[in-house]
Amino acid sequence: MNNQVSRADNPSITLRILSTTDIHANGMDYDYYRDQYTPQIGLVRTMSLVQQARKEEANTMLLDNGDLMQGSLLGSYVAQLDQLTHFGPVHPLFRVMNEMGYDAATFGNHEFNYGLELLDRIVMGAMFPYVNANIYKDEGNGDHEGLQNMYTPYVILTKRCQDNVGNWHDLKIGLIGFVPPQIMNWDQAHLQGRIIVRDMVETARHFIPKMKEAGAELIIAMAHTGFDGGESANGRGAENVVLSLSKEQGIDAITFSHTHHIFPADNLNNLDASFKDREGNLLPYIDLNRGTIHGIPSVQAGYGGAQLGIIDLQLKLQEGGWIIADAHASIRHIYDNKNAEPLVEADRGAVAILKEAHEATITYANQSIGEIDAPIYSYFALVQNDLSVQLVNRAQQEYAQRWISTNMPQYVNFPIISVASPFKAGRNGPSDYSDIPAGKLAIKSATELYPYDNTIKAVKMNKAGIQEWLEMSAGAYNQIDPQSLEEQSLLNATYSIFNFDIMGGVTYQVDVTKPAKYTPNGSINKSDAGRIYNLRYQGEMISSEQEFIVVSSNYRIFGGGNFPGMQDAELIMDSTEENRDILMNYIAAQGQLDAQIEANWSFVPIKGQVNVTFTSSPQAAKYISTPPSVKIQYTGRINSQGYGIFKIDMS
Repeated sequence: MNNQVSRADNPSITLRILSTTDIHANGMDYDYYRDQYTPQIGLVRTMSLVQQARKEEANTMLLDNGDLMQGSLLGSYVAQLDQLTHFGPVHPLFRVMNEMGYDAATFGNHEFNYGLELLDRIVMGAMFPYVNANIYKDEGNGDHEGLQNMYTPYVILTKRCQDNVGNWHDLKIGLIGFVPPQIMNWDQAHLQGRIIVRDMVETARHFIPKMKEAGAELIIAMAHTGFDGGESANGRGAENVVLSLSKEQGIDAITFSHTHHIFPADNLNNLDASFKDREGNLLPYIDLNRGTIHGIPSVQAGYGGAQLGIIDLQLKLQEGGWIIADAHASIRHIYDNKNAEPLVEADRGAVAILKEAHEATITYANQSIGEIDAPIYSYFALVQNDLSVQLVNRAQQEYAQRWISTNMPQYVNFPIISVASPFKAGRNGPSDYSDIPAGKLAIKSATELYPYDNTIKAVKMNKAGIQEWLEMSAGAYNQIDPQSLEEQSLLNATYSIFNFDIMGGVTYQVDVTKPAKYTPNGSINKSDAGRIYNLRYQGEMISSEQEFIVVSSNYRIFGGGNFPGMQDAELIMDSTEENRDILMNYIAAQGQLDAQIEANWSFVPIKGQVNVTFTSSPQAAKYISTPPSVKIQYTGRINSQGYGIFKIDMS
């Protein structure tokens, strides 16, 4: 469709596109980890936003952009334990979505965590089409040309729309879906030999002319991919390619997702750093007020149902057909983080639909598996040694020792390093932190510490491989100027928290006065840079020849996060056991967990009076006098997104 202004006397249509994404099975407004209702998440509340938005405009479409089925205890319970035997044949989330009247949906990467067969069964319950254009059937003959699409690549829906004077028109709207090719790495156990995933931008270039030939008057790209302003990150096969898609001829609007960011934000301060340059200025091709990227209206609706994306298109009829005369994208929220107040109520009908599955999930989540005599929290996991991560590392290390002894005894004398990340450390808002009280531990406790359906893997590595792994992880920090007296922010806002890996079994220091060697997407930032010092095993400096077994997850070992050295590392342990189940079993076997926090890693001390701050939940203030947090102070300030600002003594 052409983007140009037409004569004012021609008929006009306002088409409102509503977008949800990255719901991650948060159907209810409920935190299963803390066993309490929360107004900050939940499709049942998003439904209220949808109803409001529909009342304002006559012509609307409702789309979902993927990562719908996995990510909460309800999602895990229904898909993995129940497997739609009791709660089927229609998944409870699809019963809600069918009631909401979705027009179409696309797959996210997490849809493939449960395998193709279960995914097919789940999707059969949707009373709306699923589209994906870049997944193809692997015929097993090595011929990647002439392949058949695994799913419907696009649909052209005929939308009956009313114009500004009350007349009706049939508008042909094309919807096409994309998913990152990296799913072949992340879920290769389910997908290898079954499907082939092609580059998203090349796929768009292939299908969009076909959609136009088939009569599409308007084309919306439903892209389960994020935004990355670096041109190198938008190359062939890249994970986050919204920038490239925005430059493709024929795409009229983009709904995007995957990174859990919000676009457009209501102001520059609340906009994620990935949409800005290094000085914090808006990238020149982004219009934040209109919500456009290279002039294309685009929207990303956050995480967990907390936001609803809206694209309003003003269409005018010319001799050659409908053209876009004006476009505007915006975000609506279910909760005001700054003022800590809900903006909508849950839809009662949706709550009733989810009631049975919700109550069954609560019963399952609260089954006791162990005890601990200290709280487990992740508020400071990015800046100091942290029990929530160390417990995962202990469980993985213990499992690896047993597995290797049984299955690969030739490696039984190799030292084992375990790697884990703080999965709940503020990625999805100021309430997105673990805070498990001392006392009984339940299934929900283990699931909170490890929310993903990853499987445990291990590779063999020498010192160089371990060092580079840690250098990549150290990109989580901004470079601190030791001579400056100005306030300096420690955390790199463009770095994904789930890529901040902490290694258990070795000790090391991080020098944040040095530049990072790697960018957040894994490319080289400064080849001769280095932040990792004093890398030791059992108190001794590690020699270049010494080899280790390094334990992590299928996501990391098979390329998630683009960490260096993974392609060349020898796979030693290829277990199908889930990391989360390993943690549950470890807690149950221990009974009473050791709450001691090991001195695993630290910052290289900075001389001088530097003023270094970082963000966390304001709730973290209650722990600042608890070791090892004695070097942390709460400033009492809260930023515009609701995060508290803390000061850390780096001396």
